[in-house]
This record gives sequence, structure tokens and C-alpha cells, in this order.
Amino acid sequence: MRVIAGSAGGLTLKSPRSDLRPTMEKVRGAIFDSLRDVVPGARVLDLFAGSGALGIEALSRGAASVTFVESDRRAVSVLEQNLAHTRLIGSVQSADVFRYLDRFAAPGSFDLILADPPYAKAAGERDFAPELLGSNSLRAALAPDGIFVLEHLPDAQLALEPHWELVREKRYGATGVTFLRAHEVAMARSHPAAG
Repeated sequence: MRVIAGSAGGLTLKSPRSDLRPTMEKVRGAIFDSLRDVVPGARVLDLFAGSGALGIEALSRGAASVTFVESDRRAVSVLEQNLAHTRLIGSVQSADVFRYLDRFAAPGSFDLILADPPYAKAAGERDFAPELLGSNSLRAALAPDGIFVLEHLPDAQLALEPHWELVREKRYGATGVTFLRAHEVAMARSHPAAG
């Protein structure tokens, strides 16, 4: 696994020895090609950060800051090693994603939120995608006109209404990627106040 482009382009990244599934290079490249106008200067939140590959890619491509949130201690250690190796600086929060969002994410503090949660592949497994989509704290943390990028199983039926506006949806093999804006922002843009 390597950084695709930017100041750290070509540098290799370590992966944690765990059940975590890093975002494939092809998918990461496609995500950042879609976000080429959004990333430079952006304040980024990388949820379920794992090795940090998504957030490090954002930093390499000119993001102003990245906050990485990851609860697995082995992954946090690898993430910190990857930051040191790439000589990029980010804030690493060793915490549960939802606890971080509820307690520490200030309103409007992120222009771009990236989430690559573990997939629920069998009945009874925790499905993080609906929890993220239903999180008031996540929506509040997103700056006006900010973008939320969610990776998920490609055939997942995402409940977007009434909170989210679909910007773009892509499928890359066993990965679905959905780009969203908070619906309240979308409504404000499509119905500007008279004045």
C-alpha cells in the first residue's frame, strides 16, 4: 500500500495486523480524483482511520489538517508510524468514533469527513453505515457545503432521507462509495432566502 499522489506520493504505508480492511489503492485514487477541488486547504476528519491511508492521502494532496479517529490500539500505532514515515502531521485520536463525534467534534469544524467502517457481512453483525448516517453529531461537525464520503458494501440500501443529499455514488468491485451533503445545507442552497 502506498500514497498515490502529492507531497508523499509513492511512499509505502504499513497496514496493521488485524481484521481491519484498508481502502484499496484503486478506490482511494478514485475517491481523491472526485475530490480534487475539495481537498486543498480542507479540514478533514478520517473516521475508522485504520492505517491512516485516507487521511494521509488528503494531507499529501494539500489538506490543511486531518484528524484521525481509530479505536484499535495496534492500528493507532501503525497510523503514527505512517505519519512519521511520510513526514506529515495529523491529530490522532485513539477513541470510539461515535464517542469522539458526540463529545469532541465541534460544530462546522470539518470540510470533509471520510469514513471506511467495518462492513456488516452477516446477520447480527454491527452495521456502522446506518449509525453514521443517523448521527446528528456527524452532521453537525460538517461545515456548510461540506462533503461526507462513506465506504460501504456495494449493494447496501442506505437510508439517506431526511438528513442527506446524494452527491455521487460509485461502485468499485466489493466497495461502494457514496458522497453526501447534509440535507439542511442542500435545502438552503436550492431555496435561497429572499433579499
